[in-house]
Amino acid sequence: MNSKNKFFRLSMYLIASLLIFASSCKKDTPEPVIDHYKVMTDYMVANSMDLPDVLTSWTISATDLNASLTDYYVIDLRSATDFATGHINGAHNTTLANVLTEAGNANGKPIVMVCYTGQKAAHAHVALRLSGYTDCKILLFGMSSWNADFDSWTANIGDVAVGHSNWSTTNTIQSPVTFTVPEITSTETTGDKILKERVDVMLAGDFQGISNDLVLTTPSDYFINNYWTAADIDTYGHIKTAYRIKEDLSLANDGFKYLDKDATIVTYCWTSQTSSAITAYLTILGYPNVKSLKFGANGMIHSQLQAHKWIASGDFDYVTGK
Repeated sequence: MNSKNKFFRLSMYLIASLLIFASSCKKDTPEPVIDHYKVMTDYMVANSMDLPDVLTSWTISATDLNASLTDYYVIDLRSATDFATGHINGAHNTTLANVLTEAGNANGKPIVMVCYTGQKAAHAHVALRLSGYTDCKILLFGMSSWNADFDSWTANIGDVAVGHSNWSTTNTIQSPVTFTVPEITSTETTGDKILKERVDVMLAGDFQGISNDLVLTTPSDYFINNYWTAADIDTYGHIKTAYRIKEDLSLANDGFKYLDKDATIVTYCWTSQTSSAITAYLTILGYPNVKSLKFGANGMIHSQLQAHKWIASGDFDYVTGK
């Protein structure tokens, strides 16, 4: 065999080896890992879906709703039986799980979400705001505020925390600690589709609330976030072991890193309407165990509150039947 043939065969051998090696390397290269949480939350910030955006201009009083009722598309989340007993004229009855389907019938009207007390409606509000319904609101205090015949609030106000051993009357709030944010698994790869998937998960889980007696009895069992200003805590005190994460609690501020994803997170506010919205939002972000403390401070220190308190129902007309 002459030298030219040897050189040719050697060259072909080397080329084949390189091709096999390159192919092997290509097969061994892992697919890029998608950070679904980052993709989704970046999309949310860019589209004005951060928590402060969701909690902007989001409530309406019974008086204001009654004055301009025909301007709104009212969705009522109460049971079909209670809806038939009495509801706001023109309201549409559905469930939390199906609220996005019903919202599609609004034909451009701003939506007002209604429930018994305003707490479940806040979950629905978050789903709607994160689904493009930017002018959605809830009826403050729910049907309880519309007419005394539907009052579910009065029986749930109280002073169970006044004098309680696990209520601190001075500001001994916990200093923030840095944790890691959740990891989201999804079959989707774009922010809008991941968000839609997470909203559906939240709606399927229904309202997530917890009673004040459970939290007050063993507050150390929970990661408690008191969603108040520092001045309010100075005035009223707080549940022992609680943190105060409010002004920083946004995606833009990277504030969700101050919540412990491995704990049961309990948020409380004045009425549980804001804390319910936060609980829904946290569920969408991937926090697995989150609760809203039902009836908020109104259920714990009602007589001491100088504002943000349940007073009485209105006396607005309603209709019966389906």
